[in-house]
Amino acid sequence: MARESESGLPIEPVYGPDALAGWDPAAELGEPGGYPFTRGVYPSMYTGRPWTMRQYAGFGTAAESNARYRRLIAHGTTGLSVAFDLPTQMGHDSDAPLARGEVGRVGVAVDSVEDMRVLFAGIPLDRVSTSMTINAPAAPLLLMYQLVAEEQGVAAEKLTGTVQNDVLKEYIARGTYIFPPEPSLRLTADVFRYCRAELPRWNTISISGYHMAEAGASPAQEIAFTLADGIAYVRTALAAGMDVDDFAPRLSFFFVARTTLLEEVAKFRAARRIWARVMREGFGARDPKSWMLRFHTQTAGVALTAQQPEVNLVRVAVQGLAAVLGGTQSLHTNAFDEALALPTDTSARLALRTQQVLAYETDVTATVDPFAGSYAVERMTDGIEAAARLLMDRVEELGGAVAAIERGYQKGEIEQNAYRIARETDSGERVVVGVNRFRLDAEEPYEPLRVDPAVEARQTQRLAALRAARDQPAVDSALAALKRAAEGDDNVLPPMKEALRERATVGEVCGALREVWGSHRPPDAY
Repeated sequence: MARESESGLPIEPVYGPDALAGWDPAAELGEPGGYPFTRGVYPSMYTGRPWTMRQYAGFGTAAESNARYRRLIAHGTTGLSVAFDLPTQMGHDSDAPLARGEVGRVGVAVDSVEDMRVLFAGIPLDRVSTSMTINAPAAPLLLMYQLVAEEQGVAAEKLTGTVQNDVLKEYIARGTYIFPPEPSLRLTADVFRYCRAELPRWNTISISGYHMAEAGASPAQEIAFTLADGIAYVRTALAAGMDVDDFAPRLSFFFVARTTLLEEVAKFRAARRIWARVMREGFGARDPKSWMLRFHTQTAGVALTAQQPEVNLVRVAVQGLAAVLGGTQSLHTNAFDEALALPTDTSARLALRTQQVLAYETDVTATVDPFAGSYAVERMTDGIEAAARLLMDRVEELGGAVAAIERGYQKGEIEQNAYRIARETDSGERVVVGVNRFRLDAEEPYEPLRVDPAVEARQTQRLAALRAARDQPAVDSALAALKRAAEGDDNVLPPMKEALRERATVGEVCGALREVWGSHRPPDAY
């Protein structure tokens, strides 16, 4: 009897040549590094060099996170990825009432350029690629990074990295939004324009399906709703007067890697093919770099279990292998203890070592797209592409990603799939090792990493000292200039940068924009 994939598509017990009857390899595959990029975005892929090993980290104070980054670099990580705490993600300072109890908990607290300076102390920003997982307040955090680089004497054109800057998925699956959709999209376009002129090597957005997957999206839903968001960002930039080939080469994506290895490989291949056709045929992009879907991958946090957490090492290894076989450009492998707490130094190092084993002890880097021509994987690739296209068509029928978000379409579809997964897990139809099968009578003791509760008090004291020492009239003047830009059509990033240079805080910058643009209220709150 055929099984079903995570996307609800049949998986046959045996595949043969009839699975690809009528299949045109020239049209569907192409060559590695060539349209439609099914086989990867670069001709040599990992045969030239491995993917970027970008470990996601950040907790407590900037000084504590800086120490973790420096240890990861010493252990061989090739890219940094910054996790910010919830107050920073929501545009609140550490001393705000809403921040109480959350400062430094799930990421690092960054309130001002002074924190950003400490965060990257001793790390040469012209030699390290940095990704920042930040969305609604992406612009001020990116500008703080640039200001710190200037202090290091690093020219802006030498900075490489990515700012997530994908607020649409926040309305769908994650919830760390600030402003309503329209001004949020305007801010995204301003970041595109600013980076085009000031930070030419910076990836201006990482359009994310990861968080949708963590909320319960199937592989087909993950790529469909992510690419639909990508289309919305492209349309926003075009409406702002930009040429597609001026910004599209700097777009990037962010996906999950599940334990279902074959379907995940097929998902990544299908996503590249869909995006290439959307950009070339739909938007008329002429630069081949505009057709490429370059993406970062993170192993599936939602798949980690608190029960028998050491088993997560196996899950993460399989998920990392799926990402590599699917052709990712960079990868974060989760630590085995993340279902319990923030990773310890030891578990973070083991997560990095997992990538290093894949890169240097296996043969998966010896050849490009080893699954090309596989009856099973090519059939799955076609099936996921067709399923994703149907969902994308439905988003278009509703008026595009933003209109569909306002009607709750994507959120509703994802919640239905999440309910299906939960029901199958509860019934035992879906096996989760250590949870509903192969359980232990008693779990072994484990000592998690704990964030010092004094972090919040220390951050509050730092903010008080900053506000006492800065030139307050200059800060007020700069924030007023920012509000004037937000009220009109000027790019808000140049006045925002000047406000941050005067040591305005993240909360003050976001507060100034809230005064002009308002705050988003989800549809079910109306």
